[in-house]
Amino acid sequence: ILSGREPTFLWGGTRSAEGELSAVTESVPAGSGKAEMDLERIREAAESVARSLGMEVVDVEWKVGKQRFLRVYIDKPEGISHKDCEAVSNQFSAILDVEDLVPGPHYILEVSSPGLDRKLTKPAEFERFAGRLARISTIEAVENQKFFEGRLAGFADGKVQIEVKGRVIAVPMEGIRKANLVVEF
Repeated sequence: ILSGREPTFLWGGTRSAEGELSAVTESVPAGSGKAEMDLERIREAAESVARSLGMEVVDVEWKVGKQRFLRVYIDKPEGISHKDCEAVSNQFSAILDVEDLVPGPHYILEVSSPGLDRKLTKPAEFERFAGRLARISTIEAVENQKFFEGRLAGFADGKVQIEVKGRVIAVPMEGIRKANLVVEF
């Protein structure tokens, strides 16, 4: 039996900013020829596989363009290898097929590391990467600014601490539009 997925293994991949979907469910209008995509169930299945292999799921994306892509970003403290991506992809794709979690025609499954410029979305990530250079943009101004580039200084009381020009600024977590690590060479 052939499944609708085509496994792809990436290591250190970057992600496109266009059409990024991080929502739990993509609702598709009735009559559009597409079924509803339940990203929460897909995320739970991916997390179960990753945990069993000593890894964590950083993000799950569903993108539809010329092709349909299901992207899963995984990580572990010592970093991700090609073999890690392959192991998660093989186990996860079997679950996707058995549980029929991705309805509709052919899609491509990509499993990769979050990359050197990884997106930061969880308080634990701001703690883990304390001392690293990061960029944060906010929905509303914090201390008359909406853009910050500096060293992460942790997370406390619901706020990300970032040191900018020798001064620590507390940015409310719920007010962050986007946060990424900055690659340093």
